[in-house]
Amino acid sequence: MQRATFEARVAEALRGIPSRFRQAMHNLAIVVEDEPSPDLLREMDITPPDTLFGLYQGIPLTERRWDYGNALPDRILLFQGPHEREAADQDDLVASIAETLIHEIGHYFGLSEEEIEEIEEHYWQTYDR
Repeated sequence: MQRATFEARVAEALRGIPSRFRQAMHNLAIVVEDEPSPDLLREMDITPPDTLFGLYQGIPLTERRWDYGNALPDRILLFQGPHEREAADQDDLVASIAETLIHEIGHYFGLSEEEIEEIEEHYWQTYDR
């Protein structure tokens, strides 16, 4: 799939994120890369056949001090290859991207893994309707 087409699916998935969260995201870049690097997978202790679909890089809102500012944007990396390989069709691809975005945006907001899993469960209950 062409990068522009994948990025259009990312934009579609982003529109599914509740507006109150989208409006609260500031200085956050969503970057699409082809694949996670072998070094990154090693650093994250991920071994095949497992892979990485996305990664939040930055300082969560809950960890920022009063003097935080004038910083480069935090980043959410989305890895196109793993998403494409795992998706059964275009709808599944958008759902996979959305789930990854929900997870990584949760890290941006400083949510715990348990809180993120609860939100993801709610997403799937809503998505399946």
